[in-house]
Amino acid sequence: MNIKNSNEKFKIVISIGDESGIGPEITLKALCSHEIPNNVEFTLVGSKKNLQNTYSHLKNLGLKNLANPSNLQVYDLEISSSDNKSKSSYGNSSFYYLKKAIEIVRQSPNAALVTGPICKKSWALAGHHFSGQTEVLAKSCEIKNVGMLFTAKSPITGWRFNTLLATTHIAICKVPQMLNAKLIHTKLDLFKEFCVKYAEKPTLKVAGLNPHAGEEGILGSEEIDWLNDALIDWSEKNRDIKLLGPLSPDSCWNTSAKAWRHKEGEKHDGILAMYHDQGLIPMKVIALNYSVNTTIGLPFIRTSPDHGTGFDIAGKGVAQSQSMIEAIKTALEMTKSSRLLNTH
Repeated sequence: MNIKNSNEKFKIVISIGDESGIGPEITLKALCSHEIPNNVEFTLVGSKKNLQNTYSHLKNLGLKNLANPSNLQVYDLEISSSDNKSKSSYGNSSFYYLKKAIEIVRQSPNAALVTGPICKKSWALAGHHFSGQTEVLAKSCEIKNVGMLFTAKSPITGWRFNTLLATTHIAICKVPQMLNAKLIHTKLDLFKEFCVKYAEKPTLKVAGLNPHAGEEGILGSEEIDWLNDALIDWSEKNRDIKLLGPLSPDSCWNTSAKAWRHKEGEKHDGILAMYHDQGLIPMKVIALNYSVNTTIGLPFIRTSPDHGTGFDIAGKGVAQSQSMIEAIKTALEMTKSSRLLNTH
């Protein structure tokens, strides 16, 4: 597949995210990258004034490789007064940028959504009580079963690394209460639906909840109480999938690290993690800036850089744009081709 040589036009809608963070900067950097194909129509959803101010500020810092907002298609939304620079104001704006971007994508054929990073605290201060953009997407599309999948394509081997979360933005103490056989089955169903588009016989791994996957009940009983049986039941109904687990979480991602760096490494098509940090820590350590967040189960493609708002470096011109570039590239590949992932 060579997107650059395709004559087919794609549309990417980018919601800028929290404008007091690095969202505007990484977007302007990414859109002038040589890695982004020419046959893409971009629509940015945000404040055009803010984008122009960001562009001028970064230029004054000496940055050269930036897209000029004057040459971009921007759906200009001035949600709050330009004099109001409170966290709640930025949170309110970023929330409505996302809502408008979703609306545009749903009305546009052959379009995908890329979302800039937002601040959940700022959303809450603005009265928008969602634990993340994934939850807004699910509610907006009236879909209950969506999955938070993190994906990255190795620049070394070309292998694509996938980790799906069984639970997402919840406190660690609530994870065991949320997990059950039905939830695991629905997440595996989503994972299968995603992977079979790209691999004929996918191999999926499932991490255990407890250290050493419970060590036969010594370090936790969830595995022997229900998780083992849940995986056996699902596997018997899905014999076209090779399912491994529950595996010890401290070694489950070892083969991922090898496959990322070495072409001869053992390949798999995805790992189901039980909770947020269990999946995200190895994902970010192995893939670094190439990791992308995507929501599966939606009626359209949605990706996002796998990092936060970067308030501490906002306005300094030092934010890396690789994850935003990868989010755009991944959205294009997922929209373009059903052969995205690993063939065997």
